[in-house]
Amino acid sequence: MQIVVVDSSRVVLQIIASLIEPRGHAVHAFTDSAQALEYLAATPSVRVLITSVEVRPLCGLELCWSARLLAEERRPLHVITMSSARNVRSLAEALDSGADDFIEKPPSAEELNARLRAAERLITLQEELIRLAETDPLTGVYNRRAFFDRARLAAEQGGRPGGISAILADIDHFKRINDEHGHDVGDVAIKAVAELIAGDGIGGRLGGEEFGIVLPGCSLDEATARAERLREGIQALRIRGSRHAIGFTCSFGVSTWIEADDVNALLKRADLALYAAKSGGRNRVVPYQNDVTLAVAS
Repeated sequence: MQIVVVDSSRVVLQIIASLIEPRGHAVHAFTDSAQALEYLAATPSVRVLITSVEVRPLCGLELCWSARLLAEERRPLHVITMSSARNVRSLAEALDSGADDFIEKPPSAEELNARLRAAERLITLQEELIRLAETDPLTGVYNRRAFFDRARLAAEQGGRPGGISAILADIDHFKRINDEHGHDVGDVAIKAVAELIAGDGIGGRLGGEEFGIVLPGCSLDEATARAERLREGIQALRIRGSRHAIGFTCSFGVSTWIEADDVNALLKRADLALYAAKSGGRNRVVPYQNDVTLAVAS
């Protein structure tokens, strides 16, 4: 596991590292709690924070609270506080501040590693729960809720004109696939599309045969080109039907961020462009224009 350890004493940091590194853990040591928090924010692979209560400039309890807010529900993070003064009040304050565990300083090797093994079990469970809560069970890509959560986060970081774009895709004549070949074949088609979109930006299944992709750092022209590559890739797919191999197509709507925008508006414009692609004959990519009828006519 990736573990961040925070203590004002470099000697204590060296002792703790010597206790847990032989067990295969990667230790990142800090004497400055603010720097430790910055590292946690920038390194989502960290799974455990071990901090003394007596650190600066953020005290250990403030660091616990800030780390807990940072992790929220999307990131497993086990927080262990240390103090040379073990008493009921210190324990209660640590737990109320977001800590998961409390140990005396300096800890023994047996106790510390036992607590880390317990942390690993809990983290594994948390990761599985997050996976189940965020992924579409059929395809393994983000479900609708997780897609919108990730899209909003991306917008907070890069929401500016030309800084983020969106693609909505819908399988053409999907009901016909189900009616003629069965729902199992329809599921195969959905999974095939999901595999193609999974590696392109923030991709998710929004429901049924509809998919969304948010592309940070991507202009409208770049997003349109990506959608066209996806359209060609899907058109070239062949899947096993009830009687023979079948092909299918998708329609795409594309939009990009504008002034005073938000994620809902960005995706709404992509949805209007997708409707234009469907109305204009399907199996095509339509970028959003102020007058969508122009897009339909093209």
